[in-house]
Amino acid sequence: MSTQHEKYARFKALHDRDHAFVIPNAWDAGSARILSTLGFDALATTSAGYAFTKGKRDSFSALSRDELLANASEILAATDLPVSADLEDGFGADPESCAETVRLATKIGLVGGTIEDATGYPNAPIMDMALAVDRIAAAADAARDLPFLLTARAENFIWGRPDLDDTIKRLQAFQNAGADVLYAPGLPGIDAIRTVCDALEKPVNVVMGLQGQSYSVSDLSEAGVTRISVGGSFARAAFGALIRAAEEVKSHGTFTYAKDAVPDAEIAHMMSQEQVQKRS
Repeated sequence: MSTQHEKYARFKALHDRDHAFVIPNAWDAGSARILSTLGFDALATTSAGYAFTKGKRDSFSALSRDELLANASEILAATDLPVSADLEDGFGADPESCAETVRLATKIGLVGGTIEDATGYPNAPIMDMALAVDRIAAAADAARDLPFLLTARAENFIWGRPDLDDTIKRLQAFQNAGADVLYAPGLPGIDAIRTVCDALEKPVNVVMGLQGQSYSVSDLSEAGVTRISVGGSFARAAFGALIRAAEEVKSHGTFTYAKDAVPDAEIAHMMSQEQVQKRS
């Protein structure tokens, strides 16, 4: 098994390549084990995917720091790949909460994580710029001597504020505050993605699998993207297969869905403990 510092070094090196890499989002130990066998170089967690497995909505009020870190610990135990976590809003509005979240994340073995500037309040969904920057600065300061790559998220576009100029200003401010990677989910198209990448000096993460236009890894690499995540879309795809299978049985009384099911022997091989060390 790799040490945490070895995983961090591998993870950091991925961001120095001249083409984009995909970091799929696992939602539990089983999905992490499967993704680890398929040739990916790193994994991320997803608060949305985790929430679905617990019968909850993905929201600040429904998910606690303790349970998301416990979920991340289970994912870490299932893989030898570097893992970066969805750390929501840092689990507190004040800068020290973000710093403490980074320290706790590193303590369990995570080598990266994202902190966003959304408030969770529909009437005022995005944090004041000064506070948002202070929070990233505190998190970056906490991560400075740790094996931890900090990603800062500007949430305008997924909270009904499609302001590209403000998004870029926020990402630039987060960059200057010490974030290692910048991320604005929900950008409207490849031109906006390219504009964001051109405006920043540090690596940019883009999420695919949301509604709207889809671009290939090569398209995004050409636009300047360094890292591509999938958010909760792999989890939603898995739940979609479950819904389709259940609806077939309930509505038609047939079981043809089983033709597309992964054979038991293949799943058993993927879940083997040997797979944890496969990519060390």
